[in-house]
Amino acid sequence: MAKRYYTLNPTDYDFDTIFDEEEITNEERDARLQSLGDPHIVHYRTKTIKSGNMLEVEIYPVWDTHKSTTRARKTKASREAQKNLNYKNAIKTVVRLVNANFTNGDVWATYTYDADHLPPNRPAAEKELTKYIRRLKYYNDKHGLPPLKYVYWTEYETDEKKGKIRVHHHLVTNFRNRDVMEELWHNGGRTQTRRLYADENEFEGMTCYCMKDPKGAKRFVASKNLTKPQITVADNKFTRRKVNRIYNGDTPAAATFEKMYKGYAMTRIDAKTSEYVSGVYMYIKMHKKRRE
Repeated sequence: MAKRYYTLNPTDYDFDTIFDEEEITNEERDARLQSLGDPHIVHYRTKTIKSGNMLEVEIYPVWDTHKSTTRARKTKASREAQKNLNYKNAIKTVVRLVNANFTNGDVWATYTYDADHLPPNRPAAEKELTKYIRRLKYYNDKHGLPPLKYVYWTEYETDEKKGKIRVHHHLVTNFRNRDVMEELWHNGGRTQTRRLYADENEFEGMTCYCMKDPKGAKRFVASKNLTKPQITVADNKFTRRKVNRIYNGDTPAAATFEKMYKGYAMTRIDAKTSEYVSGVYMYIKMHKKRRE
């Protein structure tokens, strides 16, 4: 009978919770270090996500027994934990979509309403922005411009104490004429447009700001013509020994990953062990090197 292998999927489990080294004792640290040699770890899975100029790498263990994953499965029981995981995954999805489709010179816009045009509820606000998107598309078609790409968010809140409704939209788009964008908004209020400018994380900071919502319920809407991030999975890039050497500092991480992914510079690495499972989880973020 063929062996069955087990692993945890980063989209199904909160790896920040399962793999966590905050406030652990020296005894716990020693026990985790011993777990790195667990013979049930047959290899490490490597997942890479390319989104525009960004490259993310996730490395996590695969076992030849379910015993190492039993305790981790219990962390999935909480409804609140699942809600938080869904929210984290949504942020990752949108950040990668934005990084894969927009560049410096594209536009991030914010729109509000005046008192005469204030929508009574979220669906009505979404309808207004849909009409606005149609006007942008029509302008592009009329002037022979590239097809419109966009991601937008609607933030709608009712302040019961003050009896006020607050609503605004954030929009990221490849429509670059800011004056026209502001003219085509027909709902009064404030229009604010600014050029995108990438940092070492491209547009992650801006996207996370747009995704913020104290209730964790904000959703995004994206055009159907967006390029999807490129995701690959491999099981032969890292042995247990190689991962352990990187984790212990015996092998320089930056040199290792920059040699493996030529043309990229490493900007971040998180390497953590777990009280639930054996092995190491690594998250590496890289940015395409800029031409000098």
